[in-house]
Amino acid sequence: MACRLWAAGALFAAALPAVAAPITAADAHVARMGRGELAADGNVRFGYPGVSFFVDFEGSRLSAQADASGDNSYFDVIVDGGEPRKLHLAKGQQTLVLLEAGKPGGHRVEIVNRSETWHGTAALRSFDTDGSWRPAPMLPQRKLLVLGDSVTCGEAIDRVPGAKKEPSWWNPRASYGMLMARELKSQVQLVCYGGRGLVRTWENKTDDLNLIDYYQLAIADRQHPVRWDQKDYQPDAIVSAIGTNDMAPGVPEREPYVAAYVKLVQTLLKDHPHAQIMLTEGGILSGEKQAALTGYIAETVRRVGDPRVHAIASTGYPGDAIDGHPTREQNVRMANDLLPQIRAIMHW
Repeated sequence: MACRLWAAGALFAAALPAVAAPITAADAHVARMGRGELAADGNVRFGYPGVSFFVDFEGSRLSAQADASGDNSYFDVIVDGGEPRKLHLAKGQQTLVLLEAGKPGGHRVEIVNRSETWHGTAALRSFDTDGSWRPAPMLPQRKLLVLGDSVTCGEAIDRVPGAKKEPSWWNPRASYGMLMARELKSQVQLVCYGGRGLVRTWENKTDDLNLIDYYQLAIADRQHPVRWDQKDYQPDAIVSAIGTNDMAPGVPEREPYVAAYVKLVQTLLKDHPHAQIMLTEGGILSGEKQAALTGYIAETVRRVGDPRVHAIASTGYPGDAIDGHPTREQNVRMANDLLPQIRAIMHW
């Protein structure tokens, strides 16, 4: 009798689906969007907001091994297209529970980096499930690249009245750039850094990483920069929304500013030979400073003289009493300002 029970148990165990082995973050079963540094062991390190990972699997549980350089990094986790859940990363290595005791079956989990590079870098190492891996989700074929500053990064969108400003307020998923990408059914890279401009920071520093510098980087860390291979992402459309911080110390001299912008645009044209390039003023400037930047952009477009380079108009939004960055609702309006202009150029 014991022998028959053992045999029946063995047959039952053999009929259970095999549990898949963990996979690295760089595995072919994981779809990735955004810039990052791929290590030889499969780790993926990143700093820009909006960097995203997509995993499809069969099972009821999903976890990830991650690490963070500090304690100011946050992720959004979206399960099966539901409401995002905000995760706070501790400094160092840790296990993140992405789905626990979910309904057995097929699931899609999306992880989005909320934080800026200056908050700290983060890395995803591996994923583990109690089930099996499905093929990597298909990302949209269209590709958008948005170059900018803190507004593009989604600073202070999730502001809290009466509270002190903190890194949890950043929300790139609600930023105008990612809103536009969803409307355009496009991938997107947000290549942005708070407080920086085309050639100078809001504090008038020209020796720090500004757009001309961090456009070239996967990790925009001045002490340990990581180069980005532009061939790894060929955008169809590029939006450059830079200049607010250049204008903070006062309107910069026209000739050196325009010459620098011409140089950047010529680099974009060379790196991305099929992209349409659109220059705009960003979502904060108004009055004299906005007018000056509008003129500098127009002159840049004229000097470059390429039909793939365009000026598109932005509206300045004042933020609110809590913070000067555009609110969640103002980001929606910013996207709505730009989308018709982008569609007209791209025929999307």
